[in-house]
This record gives sequence, C-alpha cells and structure tokens, in this order.
Amino acid sequence: MRVIILGNNSALPAFGRHPSAQAVTVYGEVLLLDCGEGTQLQMQRYGVKWKNVNHIYISHMHGDHYFGLPGLINSMSLLGRTAPLYIYGPAPLKIIIDTVMSAADSQLSYPLHFHALPQGAAIITTTPTYTVQCFPVEHSITCHGFLITTRTRGRRILPDECARYDIPSTHFESLKQGNDYTAPDGTVVKNEWVTADGPIPRRYAYCADTIHTESFLPYIKGADAMYHEATYLSADTEKATARFHSTAAQAAMLARKANVRKLILGHFSSRYKDLEPFRQEAEAVFPGTIISVEGIAYNL
Repeated sequence: MRVIILGNNSALPAFGRHPSAQAVTVYGEVLLLDCGEGTQLQMQRYGVKWKNVNHIYISHMHGDHYFGLPGLINSMSLLGRTAPLYIYGPAPLKIIIDTVMSAADSQLSYPLHFHALPQGAAIITTTPTYTVQCFPVEHSITCHGFLITTRTRGRRILPDECARYDIPSTHFESLKQGNDYTAPDGTVVKNEWVTADGPIPRRYAYCADTIHTESFLPYIKGADAMYHEATYLSADTEKATARFHSTAAQAAMLARKANVRKLILGHFSSRYKDLEPFRQEAEAVFPGTIISVEGIAYNL
C-alpha cells in the first residue's frame, strides 16, 4: 500500500499547497480519497493514472473536498473511459453530479455508480485485495473517515520446496489457503513444509476533517498509518474548536492513544506558510510525525 498526497491544504490553496485529495495505491489499483479543486492537475503532475482509479471516496460536503470531482468525472469521459467508476459520498453529492452533467448535456462514456454513505460505520467496499470501511468523525457537518485494509492473498508458496515434493502448480491455490497436499501415492505433504506466512494486512486510516475527539478511536487503533488533519497550531486551539478542526498536538495525542505506527499531518490552514512548527508541536507528543508533502509517496 502506498499513499500519495495530492492536496494537503484546507479551504484555500496557498503557498503551493492544494485542497484535500490523496491517492492510495493497493496492488496497482488507485483509490482516490477526497477530490478538492485541482485534483486532476495534481494527478497529472505526480503520475497518478486515471485509468487505475475505479473507486472515489468523498468524506463530506465542504467544497475543498469535492469541487474537483465534476471536472475529473468529465475528463475521464473525454479521454474515452469505458470501465465503471464507483463513487462513495454524502447523498447530496449525487444531486450535484447529476445537475452538473445535466446542465451541460453531458453523456458519460462509462457507467457511474454512486453509493450514499451510511449514517454510521460500515464496510462499503470489499474486493479480493482490500476492504474500505467508513466511520463517522465529528465536524461541523456530517463527515466520514475511511479505513483501508489490504486483504491477504493467503500463504506464500515456496517454489523450491514444492519442487522437492513434486507438487504441481495446479495445487498452489489450495496450498495458499492452508491445505495440505496429498500425493498420488497417498503421501501427505504438510502445508508448513512448502509455504510460509503471507504478507501481514496493512491498515491506513484517513480521518478527514474533525474536532479533537476519541469517538472514532476503535476504528483506527493499531493502524499502520493515520492521516489526520492539523488545521491549526495550539496557539489557535479555540479557533480550531469553534470550527470543528484539530491542532497538530491534538492529532498527535490521538495517534499516541490509537497506537498507530505513523502519523501523517495535513489539511493545513492557509494562515501558515511555515509548517515546521507543526512538526515540532506534534513530535513533542508523537515522535516521528510526518508533515505531509504533496507529491511524496508514503509506503506502508
């Protein structure tokens, strides 16, 4: 799993930073989390191919998280997309998409499937390689975070050991599922002789916009990485609370409480040009905090 930050600023683009968007690559497929203004330009700039994007997740109805979506949808059609596109977001988002497409008399070249997010937490996408769960956070309007979990492909085949026992490749899938192999002469080859443990599932938590709260702690505990907003510094804690946002220190406190491996901060207010104070503030609570940089890929 790999995360590329496409936009890490809050409501306004400033200082070379753009509104919220990021691309999470899982086994070659790209999941787009939020789609602020300019997202498709950022995708071009950083080599994120729209052909690999089949699922888009929108956290809430503030414009800096979805204003880039209608343009991206239309561009995909102009470029000849035929594969289905699945969008998950608040129910009112479908009205906006339909209105924009209708006003321009646009006919998409591909099927677009919209799924309204539920009120609470739920697994909303399940594929052979990953699952996506949404969970409610606490913002000024209804808002969801997303938890992406890779799915194991089973145990890892040891080709040399399989060759030693003359196990044909047609039985590899059964071995991956943990089954023993029975040879034609009745000899049983134990699974652990010819396989090893598969990759450990990875978990990435995208916490979207939220006031400092532990209400969604159960969903993010033990995540390999957590992206959390840090709109303000501690000196502006009152402003953060009034606007249902968090400070860098508050994000770090949640990361420590959740026992995540990495904390990636973003959604910075345009009032701050220098982001070094965010790192200093968060690291005092959660060492190794990462200040997100647009275009940088973070491997889990």
